[in-house]
Amino acid sequence: MKSNRCLKISKYLSYHLRHHPEELGLELAPGGWVEVEKLLAACLEAQFPLTREELEEVVTNNDKQRFSFDQTKTLIRANQGHSVPVDLQLTSLAPPEILYHGTSTKAVPSILSQGLLKMARHHVHLSTTIEAARKVGQRQGKPVVFELDAAAMYQAGYQFFVSENGVWLVETVPPAYLRQIYPLLVTI
Repeated sequence: MKSNRCLKISKYLSYHLRHHPEELGLELAPGGWVEVEKLLAACLEAQFPLTREELEEVVTNNDKQRFSFDQTKTLIRANQGHSVPVDLQLTSLAPPEILYHGTSTKAVPSILSQGLLKMARHHVHLSTTIEAARKVGQRQGKPVVFELDAAAMYQAGYQFFVSENGVWLVETVPPAYLRQIYPLLVTI
């Protein structure tokens, strides 16, 4: 499949499986799951024909691993990033000591004063590497990366979760646990 078709399918699935399943007449089951056959039929009815093979390729080859199948491959879901009410049935885990968050320069003043907020999503999304966070931040322009003391947050009682594609999730991150590391702040 051509990369532009793969990208178009990925964006279409993200829109419907994360934000507007009702527009395709779908309802997210616990865990965010949707029956694959219902999804394919709904896409066809919405004039966006999609084959099972294309769906499998997008799930397998999406660089951010945004989607996953259940073990039987009869159900599909977006791994995180939902703005609609859904229980992803994630289990709280102890995070790595340090995690990272990438954003754009325009968000920095708000983050420094209020911390990281989930906004319209269910969680704040965190990366295990600086590079992954930088890539997320550059989607909106010049990237900024914050390091957060996840170990201290966990000790303070904050719950962390990890999605199937390795993105760490938390409800909020107060400013006291954050430090901007890219680009480096120069103070004199």
